[in-house]
Amino acid sequence: MSTGHQDLPKDAGAAAPAAISVRDLRQSYGDFEAVRGISFDVAPGELFALLGTNGAGKTTTVETLEGFRRPASGTVRVFGTDPYGRPAALRERVDAVLQQSGVFAELTVAETVDLSRDLAADPLDRDHVLDLIGLADKAAVAVQRLSGGQKRRLDLGLAVLSRPEALFLDEPTTGMDPEARRATWTLIADLVDSGTAVLLTTHYLEEAERLADRIAIMHRGEIRVSGTLREVVVGRGDRIGFRLPPDVRAGDLPDLPGATAAVESRDGGAWAGYTVLGDDPEGRAHRALAPLMEWARGRGLTLDRLELRSASLEDVFLGVADGAAGLVADRPG
Repeated sequence: MSTGHQDLPKDAGAAAPAAISVRDLRQSYGDFEAVRGISFDVAPGELFALLGTNGAGKTTTVETLEGFRRPASGTVRVFGTDPYGRPAALRERVDAVLQQSGVFAELTVAETVDLSRDLAADPLDRDHVLDLIGLADKAAVAVQRLSGGQKRRLDLGLAVLSRPEALFLDEPTTGMDPEARRATWTLIADLVDSGTAVLLTTHYLEEAERLADRIAIMHRGEIRVSGTLREVVVGRGDRIGFRLPPDVRAGDLPDLPGATAAVESRDGGAWAGYTVLGDDPEGRAHRALAPLMEWARGRGLTLDRLELRSASLEDVFLGVADGAAGLVADRPG
């Protein structure tokens, strides 16, 4: 898969500062409110990752921005235009990779690309598209014979060939092998560098960490956390962990400055873990580590597999979704 981004996109960044704007968006299915008053902007040349568990409202949000749904309340704008009904003003500027592909299974890969090129005003060359998505050797293969990951790469190529100024990517790398996924990340990053505004939904947290300028995590229709990756993770503290020594109970663990302790079951044993908070992200973990080592020396203990790390996006995600509730038991007292 090529990593070049020549000819991509056209006139990027020439529109208003916010390519995509969402204000107090609400969407419902009968009595169920799937999206509950969310707001965010995406600028040209920015990738905004919208994360969340299944059913959090991500796909509903993307479908609304794509113009397939009218907001129950609130507003959405793409380059200042209401996208509902996919107005002509947006068709040449916006494209998407949705979860459900709309291609014809009987056509070959080359025929599928040519069909999409016929519908675009100024499409990329077919061979260039196939090179970008790593399917040049599959040009004569029927779409129905492609793997799931190859079909996703084809979907991306069909979106890219129209030179979009805004691109919606809903789980774009599902089913791809690691090599294809990383090559796709490079292609997406090249699009962003060229000025395309990208809204990405993904369950691959590493994908968001690698690509996103800003991140929002949705849960039950609401945005619970948002900001740059650093802003999102720094408030979740640092982590100190080690295998709990034999004959040491959770209640024996020392109190550390600015830290809360928990015990977790991992790899067939008990692990102690501290979350260290404080106003000084650069030094807070080290200040907590010193009294921990003093406690261990005083008891003649070796802290096996001792680790010190910053919070990760996974830590934040699990905290927002309450996914760790069944894995971690708070220390009594």
